Amino acid sequence: MTHRAILAAAVIILVPAAPAQAHTRPGPAACSADASLLGFSDALDKTTYAGTPVAGLSALAPAGRDKALALVDNIGTTPARVYALNLAKPRITGVTILKKVDGTPYTGSDFDGEGLIAEAGGRTILASSEREPSIRRFRLSDGHEIGSLPVPARFQVAPAGEATTNQTFEALTATPDQRVIYAGMEGALAPDGAGNNRIIRYAGNRTSQYAYRTDPGLGLVELVALGGDQLLSVERGFTAGVGNTVRVYRVSATGAPDVTGVAALSTVTDPRTWLGKQLLVDIADCPPSGATAKQPQPNPLLDNIEGAALGPVLADGRRVLHLISDDNGSATQITRLYTLAVKIRPEVTLKSRAILSATAYQPGPISGTQLDTAPVNGISAPFPGQPIPGFSAVIPLTGDRLLAMPDNGFGAQNNSADFLLRAYDITPDHRRHRVRVNGFISFRDPDRKVPFPIVNQNTRDRLLTGADLDIESLARDERGNLWIGEEFGPYLVKVDRTGKVLQAPIPLADGGRAPQSSPTPTVPSSRGFEALAVSRDGRTLYPILEGARTDDPDQRRRIVYEFDIRANRYTGRTWTFRVDDPSLLVGDAAVIDGRRLLLIERDNGMGPQSLVKRLVVTDLDKAGPDGVLPRRTVADLMHIADPNGVSTPARPGEYGVGKLFSFPLQSVESVLPLGGTRVLVANDNNFPGNDGRIPGRADDTELIVIDVPGL
Repeated sequence: MTHRAILAAAVIILVPAAPAQAHTRPGPAACSADASLLGFSDALDKTTYAGTPVAGLSALAPAGRDKALALVDNIGTTPARVYALNLAKPRITGVTILKKVDGTPYTGSDFDGEGLIAEAGGRTILASSEREPSIRRFRLSDGHEIGSLPVPARFQVAPAGEATTNQTFEALTATPDQRVIYAGMEGALAPDGAGNNRIIRYAGNRTSQYAYRTDPGLGLVELVALGGDQLLSVERGFTAGVGNTVRVYRVSATGAPDVTGVAALSTVTDPRTWLGKQLLVDIADCPPSGATAKQPQPNPLLDNIEGAALGPVLADGRRVLHLISDDNGSATQITRLYTLAVKIRPEVTLKSRAILSATAYQPGPISGTQLDTAPVNGISAPFPGQPIPGFSAVIPLTGDRLLAMPDNGFGAQNNSADFLLRAYDITPDHRRHRVRVNGFISFRDPDRKVPFPIVNQNTRDRLLTGADLDIESLARDERGNLWIGEEFGPYLVKVDRTGKVLQAPIPLADGGRAPQSSPTPTVPSSRGFEALAVSRDGRTLYPILEGARTDDPDQRRRIVYEFDIRANRYTGRTWTFRVDDPSLLVGDAAVIDGRRLLLIERDNGMGPQSLVKRLVVTDLDKAGPDGVLPRRTVADLMHIADPNGVSTPARPGEYGVGKLFSFPLQSVESVLPLGGTRVLVANDNNFPGNDGRIPGRADDTELIVIDVPGL
């Protein structure tokens, strides 16, 4: 930091602003589950103040109750300036001209103001300029520059550095205690690649850098520091003839590494390097609320939003969030002030973790005899007994006991004939980080209800194997019977509490068939009923296809069916849950309350290749007219805070543990709400093929309990 002598004085001018038309909405309008539009105002648009145009407002900084400061960017050759705003009745109440050390005003030719911090005491401000870039300190009373923050050489605009013109310090914020400052790049340094942005963290005399990935085509235009390594970010983009995109995200820097020494972020392969983010609100989803636009927009409410500031806490616990748009001095854009109410939830945190060894073989015949005998992750087939290849479903028993069900064993119909289908009675000991196996129930068909040949068809018990059914999901009905979601049919299989099949497996009523049950399949192999939720009264099942049907033109669609248990039939009613990308899968589902479902959405990666492992909430009562369900991500399983060190000490080579905990296991397939905001998540370890946690070592089965404030 440098301090410079004050050579001249600026003047704070207090003159009433010219009147303009304001547009506000009398009541809140929902934009997302955690954000509502309280109102907006165009009162500042195309006005003047003290002979200066009120235009180019690119940053907001709170300056007391219903007060804020707004920074002007490079509007022509007009003086660089900061306006004082009244937010309650939007109007300008003062202006400060920003001056160089020689006393002459900065102008649009040498200062491009984009980020603003009102420092403690209200006497000074920090303002970032995109031009060099720079972060300068000014005295608010007279506008004199009195210091600056150091900027790493590579952040300078080319050819002096690696930054691109007009793509540097657009975002600037300080934590509530003013001890940490963040400066965010709108775009990427040349070696980092598009969308791979850096944020500089200033803490005392120390600086570090974070990696932040924007949505495709968007830039990082604002940050709001919440404290505790948590921020809000604003991403914005513009497409000619279409208009603006503006999204606000919750951002977590918990456990994020310092990337100062990384020459090119484009070479980073570990997803844990990037700051975690979750969508808080997409402004396009807000009701237009009477807004008009001067150019095409996806929603007339939108414009070039570049500034954000938090306001007071409301009676319901939400925070006021102010946004402001930069009109760039253009006749086709608007200076608009937005007021939203947002719910800023705490981080998802790891509460406990229990591990069942991959080689915890259970009583039963030797298995894996149809597998290759070459070692896989250090384990060779055949196996001395029955392995537990992870859990594809977990439901409660009594007390701390759970009924946890593996799938068909070794991943295919032709290699799992010696794997017996079971559900295990287990007790996770989260204090000692281990799992006790109390016993199991065997799925069997002694009454010959299964209409097709099975491996053990000529035995008394007719124990079912992984060559007969691929069991993936489990639910209990009001009578205590168990229902299994299966993938070879796909079928619904009803068994009693001891595992005995009670009736013939029920195929999909709409004719959907998998390759194992039809020569003309419409459900791809291993994309059947991976998820099965049951209503709280135990009378209705909601089986969900893991992937898209082959005959569905919408490959993002995952069909949710409804099955009436008492009537023993499908009702014919379906819903559409859309995953973010066609490659993503639905791993499990459970009813939270009413008809709200909690789902696992996942990719097929593991270890550092694992990018998407998340929990999503939807509501069957809030489907759109087209049957498409709403969705809200409540937990990113790759970004879980572990403040109490539950996951440590790390085992040699262990990936994804520490202050930032991740669940980078390929098949995350079990979710169980435990009440309140606690959720249990478990994995299928695809024994012995997965090694997402420790390279070269077969994954164990992990059962974690997380606290999900967004539930």
